[in-house]
Amino acid sequence: MKKLVLLLIFIPFSIFSQDNITIKNFNSALLNTERIIKIYVPDSYETEKEKNYPVAVILDADYLFDIYVANAKLFASTDEAPEQIIVGIIQNQHKERYDDCDYSIDTGLPTEESTKFYGFLRDELLPFVDDNYRTSMFKTIVGNTITANFINYYFLEANHIFNAYININPSYAPGIAEKIEAKTQTLTEDVFYYVCTGDFTKSKKKKKAINDVVNLLKLSDIEKFHFKFDNFKGATKTSSIGQSIPSALSLIFRPYSGISKEEFDKVIANMSPAEAIEYLEKKYVEIDYLFGSNLKIREHDIYMVEPIIIDKEDGNYLEEFGKMINRLYPDSPLGDYYIGLYYETGYNYKKALKYYKNGYAKIGSDNENADAYYQNIERVLDKKRALKLGLPVGGEEPAEDNQEKN
Repeated sequence: MKKLVLLLIFIPFSIFSQDNITIKNFNSALLNTERIIKIYVPDSYETEKEKNYPVAVILDADYLFDIYVANAKLFASTDEAPEQIIVGIIQNQHKERYDDCDYSIDTGLPTEESTKFYGFLRDELLPFVDDNYRTSMFKTIVGNTITANFINYYFLEANHIFNAYININPSYAPGIAEKIEAKTQTLTEDVFYYVCTGDFTKSKKKKKAINDVVNLLKLSDIEKFHFKFDNFKGATKTSSIGQSIPSALSLIFRPYSGISKEEFDKVIANMSPAEAIEYLEKKYVEIDYLFGSNLKIREHDIYMVEPIIIDKEDGNYLEEFGKMINRLYPDSPLGDYYIGLYYETGYNYKKALKYYKNGYAKIGSDNENADAYYQNIERVLDKKRALKLGLPVGGEEPAEDNQEKN
């Protein structure tokens, strides 16, 4: 019986896996001690061997880790964020968080002890993760109250190792507002910065520090600085954590998500067809570069830019658009539809019919959308018959041997 008790004591401090989560002791030379870390890897990690994953580092992992993992899994399942490798640092066994993240009241900068923890995370933990897992370049760091202040010291570095910062109810150090604002002026790469608080914050000093940061950052017009602030009304300090993480993820992974109506209206609506196609291609190149997710252009995004391609410049980019889609989705009828429409609008009914038939062959007669797609073929056949009989086609009578799109 004594052996059983000893076994139960030692299990939490050894390496084990549960639900893709590994807990291990990490031996730090800088801290001259072992620290307990948690590592979550997504389900696809073992099957998609060519895929790389963004990394999120969670301070105060005793209670923030599971909340972040749950939200990360939800966002990934709805295709609003890539799957992530999530690394948590346990800091509340012996209240280590206060030494880990302490700062000087005089300078607002890390103390000698917290500088060691700073180095541990940057020079030991992150290299370990990058060396042992397939990681992409995109990294997020999350903190709460004093640990939220601490994450900003990485933001102030000359070369960022993190792309996104989630500050939950931060206890900002003196003078940090000006330091953060000044740093935004020098950005050369995109940074995502989230802050939240609520009416549960009673300390006037803390409120002022948060307001100082927020008021300065609200004025920022730096294109590469993406900022969001939430002031939760009626929330508690605890409930605000559950509210803040999904709100932050929606900011951070907006470039990954499909094109929203807001993105279309603000960015794409006034583009030319050539610009819209280039925007679409560039968006997915950046998704691959940042997040390690080699996605094909989503059909949703194809439909979002479709009106621009069809309605502007007489549909002259429909063929290019259709060929791009055929490369991405060779088994889909969508590319053939756009190429068919290109030739139909140019009165080349022979070629239009060819591509519509190609598309119909892909969709299959037993598909519930087959009848609707076949209407394209019937429409062109009707136009060909009308043309042979010398009847008007769409209000005009173009000769079949005098076609613009041939």
